[in-house]
Amino acid sequence: MSTTSQSAPAGRTAGARRGLGERWSALPRPVKVVLWVALALLFYALPLLNPPLLSTPDSDFGSVMFLVAAYGLVALGLNIVLGYAGLLDLGYVGFFAVGAYTVAVVGTMSGRVPFVVLLVLAVTVSTASGLLLGWPTLRVRGDYLAIVTLGFGEIIRLVALNSEFLNQARGFTGIPRPPSIALFEVPQLQWDGWVSYVDFGNTSTFLEFGLLDGIPYYWLALTVIILVLIGDVLLQDSRVGRAWEATREDEEAAELNGVPTFRFKLLAFAMGAFIGGLSGGLFASRQGAINPETFIIQLSILFLAAVVVGGQGNRWGVLVGAAVVAYLPERFREFAEFRVLVFGLLLLLLANFRPQGVLPPRRARRAKRVNEQLQTLEGTEEGARA
Repeated sequence: MSTTSQSAPAGRTAGARRGLGERWSALPRPVKVVLWVALALLFYALPLLNPPLLSTPDSDFGSVMFLVAAYGLVALGLNIVLGYAGLLDLGYVGFFAVGAYTVAVVGTMSGRVPFVVLLVLAVTVSTASGLLLGWPTLRVRGDYLAIVTLGFGEIIRLVALNSEFLNQARGFTGIPRPPSIALFEVPQLQWDGWVSYVDFGNTSTFLEFGLLDGIPYYWLALTVIILVLIGDVLLQDSRVGRAWEATREDEEAAELNGVPTFRFKLLAFAMGAFIGGLSGGLFASRQGAINPETFIIQLSILFLAAVVVGGQGNRWGVLVGAAVVAYLPERFREFAEFRVLVFGLLLLLLANFRPQGVLPPRRARRAKRVNEQLQTLEGTEEGARA
C-alpha cells in the first residue's frame, strides 16, 4: 500500500516534466514551423513594441537589443568550445577583438571594400587565429588551457595598444557600416502607462544603418543568429557533434574508440573563433569606433558568465544567459553605481538556486531525473522494509 502511494506521485511528477517536450514532439511539422516563425517575428518586432517592463528608460532600447544580440552570437560561439567540446576558454574576447580590428583596419584603409567582404575577412582572420592558438595549446588540458587562453585574450589587447599599425590607444574611427537601402519606415509604439499608441514621429527605417538608430543593426544581428542556430543544430546532430560530446565526457575513452580528439578539439576552437570574429565585426560596424580598452579581459568573463548562467551545452540557454548579462546592467542603469552590485547579486542567487544554468542541457536534466527516480526507489524500498 505504501509502495503505491509513494511511487504514484513520483510517476506523475516525471510525466509532468516530460509532458511539455512530448507535446512539442507530437505537434505536426507545419505547426512547429508556424510557431517558430511567429516567435522570430516577435523578436524582430520587440524593439518597436517597447514593452514597458522590458524597455530601458535610461538607454536606447534598440541599441541595448543589438548589444544583447551581439552577446548572444558570442555565447553561441563560446558554447561550441565550452559546452560541446568541454574546453575552458578564458580569452574568448581575443577572437572578438580580432574580428573587430580586421573590419576596422581593412575598412578604414579602403572605403570601397564591400561590407560582406569585410565580414568574410574578419571571420577568416579570426578562424586562422583560432587554429594558430589551438594547434600548440590544445595538447594541454584543464587549468593550463584556461591560463593559456586567458593570456591570448590579453596579448591581443596589448598588441593593439602598442602597435602603431593598429593606432595604439587611439584605435579606429569611421569604421564602415553596412550598406543602407532604406526601403520603408516602421513606426514605434509609445506607452502611456499601460495604454499604447503608434508614434508616427518616431520611426525606424528598414535597412538604413545610421549612427543613432540601433534597431536595423539588431535586425541584422538577429538574422545572423538565426543562420548560426540552423548551422548549430545541424552540427550538433552530426558525427562532429557526437565526437565533441564523447571528447567532453571522457577524452581517453573517446581516443580508445577511434575518435581523433585533437582534431575535433581544434575544429571546435576554429568554429568558436569563426563566430567570435563574426560578432566582433558586426559590433565594430555598429560602434563606428573601437580602441584597445573596448576589449578588456572582463569582457571574456562576461561571455563566460553568459554560457554558464544560461546552461553550457544548451544553445537556447546560452542565448538566455547572454540576454541576462547584457540586458540587466542596462535595465538597472537608474541605480547608477549600484547597478553592478544588483547584477552581481542576481547572478549569485542564480548560481545558488540554479547551478546548472537557467536552461540546463538535456543530459543534465536526464541525470537529475534519474537521480530523483533512484532516490524515490530507495525511499520506497525503505518504506516497504519498515
